[in-house]
Amino acid sequence: MKQRILVVDDEPAILELVSYNLKRDGYEVITAADGKSALEMFMNEKPDLVILDLMIPEPDGYEVCKRIRAQSAVPVIMLTARGEEQDRIRGLDLGADDYVVKPFSPRELLARVRAVLRRSPMVQEDGRLVAGDLVIDSERHQVTIAGEPIELTPKEFDLLKTLAENTGKALERDFLLEKVWGYAFAGATRTLDVHIRRLRQKINDDPQNPRYIETVHGVGYRFREQVPQDA
Repeated sequence: MKQRILVVDDEPAILELVSYNLKRDGYEVITAADGKSALEMFMNEKPDLVILDLMIPEPDGYEVCKRIRAQSAVPVIMLTARGEEQDRIRGLDLGADDYVVKPFSPRELLARVRAVLRRSPMVQEDGRLVAGDLVIDSERHQVTIAGEPIELTPKEFDLLKTLAENTGKALERDFLLEKVWGYAFAGATRTLDVHIRRLRQKINDDPQNPRYIETVHGVGYRFREQVPQDA
C-alpha cells in the first residue's frame, strides 16, 4: 500500500514540482494551498507524512503544525523561504521533524522524506503507534506487546509514547523530564532513570541488548529506528 503524503503550499509551481517528484518516487500525494484546507485534508485523508510550507494563508504553517502535533505523531517536514535560525527553531519546537529551505532540489526533499519515514513509527489510521509487536494506543491509553496488555503507570506510558513519537532521535534527559514531568533540574535525572528501568522491565527490554529503548551515553535515551518484528 502506497504511503500518503499531504503537501501544503500556496505556490502552484511548488505544489506541482513536489507532487510530481513524490508520485514518481511511488507515493500517493494530496495537496492543500492554505491552512484551513490543510487541516481538513489531514483529518479526512490520514496522511503518513506532511510537507508544510510555513508561509501559507491563515492559519499559517506554524499554527497548522501545532494543531497537527496536538493530536498526532505523523511526521512533518517544514518548507520555508526563510533561512534564519530562529524560524527553523520555532518550527522544530512546535514538533516538526525536519525542515527544507527554499529553493531546494527535489532530490534533497525526497531524501528527507525517506529518512523521516524510516525513523518514524508507523502511524495507523486509528492513531496507534506500532513498532514491531509493540502497540501504543493513545486513545485507550494502553500498551500491548503481541496482543498482551502491559500495565504501565501514567508517567511510564507518557515516557514510552514520547520516545516512540521521536523514533531514532537521541532525546536528552532534560527534554524528557520537561516533556513528561514538566520540570528539569539537577538531580531529577535519577527519577527519569528509575522510570526507564521499570519501563524496560515491564516491556521485557534488555538494556544490554535493547529491542526498543537504547541508552545514548552522555545524552539520554532513544527509541530504536528498526525494531525487530519477532521477539
